[in-house]
Amino acid sequence: MKNKVTIISNMYPSREHKSWGIFVKNQVEALRNKGLIVDVIAIDNPNKGKLNLLKKYGKWFLTFALHLLFKGSRTSVVHAHYVFPSGMLAKWYKKWFGARMIVTAHGGDIDKMVKKNHRIYSMTKSILADADQVIAVGEELYATLEKDFGVPREKLSLINMGVNLDLFRPIDKNEARDRCGINTNQTPLLFVGNIIEQKGLNELVEAFALLKKENQNYHLYIIGSNKDQNYFQKLQSLIKELGMTKSIHLLGTKNQAEVACWMAAAEVFILPSHIEGFGLVAVEAMACGTPVVGTNVGGLKYLLNNENGVLVEVNDVISLKKGIEYVLISEEVKEKLVRNGLVKAKENDQNTMTDRVINLYQSQKVKGR
Repeated sequence: MKNKVTIISNMYPSREHKSWGIFVKNQVEALRNKGLIVDVIAIDNPNKGKLNLLKKYGKWFLTFALHLLFKGSRTSVVHAHYVFPSGMLAKWYKKWFGARMIVTAHGGDIDKMVKKNHRIYSMTKSILADADQVIAVGEELYATLEKDFGVPREKLSLINMGVNLDLFRPIDKNEARDRCGINTNQTPLLFVGNIIEQKGLNELVEAFALLKKENQNYHLYIIGSNKDQNYFQKLQSLIKELGMTKSIHLLGTKNQAEVACWMAAAEVFILPSHIEGFGLVAVEAMACGTPVVGTNVGGLKYLLNNENGVLVEVNDVISLKKGIEYVLISEEVKEKLVRNGLVKAKENDQNTMTDRVINLYQSQKVKGR
């Protein structure tokens, strides 16, 4: 390679929004640890609203233009996270400097973004056609890119973002709960992710309210960024309406070490998403020795099958409640899910996934998918 990789992403964490796009930063740091020189051009602000959108996209485009003009010639590989809009910027490095163009599809860009209008759909197809290699983070996403977008198999790879097994690892439950300040008489349930409606939080809150009637020791902890302030207020209203303000705890964002501790402390981890490209956060919970309940969508349907976790129906409060209950009432089920989950986590080690990405950078197609 010439001497540099340029990563372009419309999601990246900041001090204020620690978990937003953290998987991209994790990969950047893993690449740097492997000896690669990496520049990052990214949006680190998840806030919505017209003024916020103008500011953050304006800053992003300006940073891109300056980098392209003054440092673009040193870029040998440009890697876009999310097909659109990041891929539109990546195309210029290939057009002007012949950089190898890699695009990672994460799910929302293919399952949701392309449905906004025909123009975005057309630009997405154009980006995928121009890319030298396309990475899908999940099996269903891989199939969609091949079937619906015509990406040929020879330039399509299945590589998720990988889990850091040094950080996400089992800790004694009592020790972890003590570190997190959880009372000894509580049974903690956990969700980690952006506070948006598509993550299935309405169903989770309602399912938890039903579970709480059966066991007063249950407490639900929600960790994540308030990406959508309007929805966050609606969620708070729902929690209040259900009388759960003392049992559902909105913790805001945490750094990764703190998230890992909370995952190890939880009795069950719940991911009731409506859309999920892969579900890396579920693998992180598995790596911490915590059983996972998730919806039968996207990458989760592959990740949690074969008794690696518990699959429930999407947007279905009763199914979600029964799935959580299935784990909570049986030590045998919990132990089996923990064992299988730890094996699945090892299969998705970040170090292995990073090596596969580097192989693509160096023009070596990953064997198989």
